[in-house]
Amino acid sequence: MAKKSLIQREKKRKKLEQKYHLTRQFSKKEICRVPSLSEKRKIYVKLQSSPRNSSPTRLRRRCFVTGRPRANYRDFELSGHILRQMVETCLLPGAIRSSW
Repeated sequence: MAKKSLIQREKKRKKLEQKYHLTRQFSKKEICRVPSLSEKRKIYVKLQSSPRNSSPTRLRRRCFVTGRPRANYRDFELSGHILRQMVETCLLPGAIRSSW
């Protein structure tokens, strides 16, 4: 189980990213439209003035059950060992254990 402080930090980053998503997207489109370098520089300064944690690259996918940050499956939002346990106990419909 991940530390609760790390999970809360990740939730805070997600809220910040959602809050600044439209402004970041608008300024990035504006940079492409503007031909002069001085105006582009002003837009870059505006982009850089937003909080660091509002960047989507700072987000980390975590396991829904344990909060583990590594070995996550996007489809299920679960880490590998939790996914394996749930498949063995038939809690995930349609998932089949492989055997060969």
